[in-house]
Amino acid sequence: MFSFYKTLRFSAVLIFFLFSYSCGKKKDALNAPLATPPAIVDVIVAQPQAIADTIEANGTVVANEYAELRPEVSGRLTYIEVPEGKFVTKGTVIARVNDADLEAQVNKSKVQLDLALKTVDRYAKLLAVNGINQSDYDAALNTVEGYKADINYTQALIDKTIVRAPFDGIAGLRLVSFGAYVTPNDVIASVQSADKLKVDFTVPQEFAGVIKKGNTVSVQAGDGATGTYAKAEIIAVEPQVNQSTRNIKVRAILNNGSLNPGTFVKVYISESRQASAIMVPSNAIIPEDINNQLVLVKNGKASLVNVQTGVRLSSNVEITRGLTVGDTVVVTGVLFAKPKATLKIRKVLSINKLGK
Repeated sequence: MFSFYKTLRFSAVLIFFLFSYSCGKKKDALNAPLATPPAIVDVIVAQPQAIADTIEANGTVVANEYAELRPEVSGRLTYIEVPEGKFVTKGTVIARVNDADLEAQVNKSKVQLDLALKTVDRYAKLLAVNGINQSDYDAALNTVEGYKADINYTQALIDKTIVRAPFDGIAGLRLVSFGAYVTPNDVIASVQSADKLKVDFTVPQEFAGVIKKGNTVSVQAGDGATGTYAKAEIIAVEPQVNQSTRNIKVRAILNNGSLNPGTFVKVYISESRQASAIMVPSNAIIPEDINNQLVLVKNGKASLVNVQTGVRLSSNVEITRGLTVGDTVVVTGVLFAKPKATLKIRKVLSINKLGK
């Protein structure tokens, strides 16, 4: 009987320990952190593809000649005649600044010059009979030359009070009124020659080898559906690359067209070669201070690589270094693809469809 109770007690203790162990395992399982689910991403497979052989750039139509008409001296306008929107010839007087004081100075100098000339004639006769010294005669001559210089100087100041058209062209709108006090900072009107129109545009430095003097480009004003096209010939290329934008400024002259100066246009340049490159969507690139990065899928995990970019198109970017053919590039869900994180590929997309 005693052995039976002993066996029963041992069994109860064993059951208690087994129950405690089972509850502890369940509690540990509940307290354990949940596993992070893999990030769901869309990818493309890096493949070489042809880059479009047409470069698109933004440009502005520029007048062949353009000048803002300003007075060279300050004063009140005593005359102004701006034929707004009409053709003016070179030298046409547009405005005059009050020059009464300068005219008076010229008249005064002319009177003094007349007297000095008479003195020189009288001294010449006296010098012929040794009536005066040579130095007195030279001083009289010097006085005459001084008055002539004063007249020329004052006349030059008078010329500065006259505003003339610097070349043949179309006059702009009059910006000041008769009787207004103007300074060299004030624009009276503008004149521009529209017989030949130029187009200024910029292209990335990567296309420096494509832009050549004498090449023909297409210029489009307006949208793609209703815009008008014209041809232009490249006449000059700025040798200095802009250090802020890394762009090159180019100037072309329009062969025909009736665009107004200042019009925004699209410029299309045809490349002489058909290039092939690895392209990725612009939004797949992670910009950094020094390098740009892409997220690749390697063995089911995210891997960040530094890349070097090249030509930029409307929505795609060329990768010139850091990416090889066949690499799997994350194009959506990039922000959730942390380094070495497990990734789940939802779709393998096409770069051509993404670019549209």
